[in-house]
Amino acid sequence: MSESEINHRIDRLHGGQFRTTRWSVVQAAGRNDSPSAAEALSVLCESYWYPLYSYLRRRGTKAEEAADLTQGFFARLLDKHDLADADREKGRFRAFLLTALKHYVSNEADRERAEKRGGRQTILSLDVEAAEGRFAIEPADERTPEDEFSRNWAMITMERAMERVREDYRRSNRMELFERLAPCMTHAQETTYRTLAEELDMNETAFKVAVHRVRKRFRECLRREIAETLTDAGEIEEELRDLFEALGS
Repeated sequence: MSESEINHRIDRLHGGQFRTTRWSVVQAAGRNDSPSAAEALSVLCESYWYPLYSYLRRRGTKAEEAADLTQGFFARLLDKHDLADADREKGRFRAFLLTALKHYVSNEADRERAEKRGGRQTILSLDVEAAEGRFAIEPADERTPEDEFSRNWAMITMERAMERVREDYRRSNRMELFERLAPCMTHAQETTYRTLAEELDMNETAFKVAVHRVRKRFRECLRREIAETLTDAGEIEEELRDLFEALGS
């Protein structure tokens, strides 16, 4: 199943809640060998590898070893026996992921067995150089590795939601409008509205309406990004609170 097909399934609603999410599909990998589960897992891992890499670096792991551990960890996740532990009581993908990584890193014997059976195969294209550049500019404060993981999860979730909105505007050939609206999506910039409107040959009122619409769309996309990593849509609001708390920490 392609990513677009997975997205289509995610978009289907039933009773006000998502009928299926990427995380739900991944959990099913513990019970079968569905290709859709591997595809969904790959998409999720592409989003989460940097928060996990940064977590390891924050713990003092050297860059090369952190990259190796991250690759090995994701390779091991493809083992259906590991995914079988992702039961529905562990409803949040990020919580499962961090707990599983801690277990993986602490168990040297498991890592050695993974190497012997080819578990360190490259399954994701990790741009370690870019990751190190990003890690180098992160604040050198007293945040715990867990706090840093949460902060990076929040930032990447916001970035992915932003990318969803950008794609909407790209498909409708409104990228110039999007570029002007983007700075207004997550915080108010009332004093610049007139200038931005003039650049687009719009009146200020029309531009404010466009800002309202893009912010609404961004909130919708942010909720969808979060929903894809949950098994219960009722947890979206709590995850949103955690996200903004992590960004503010």
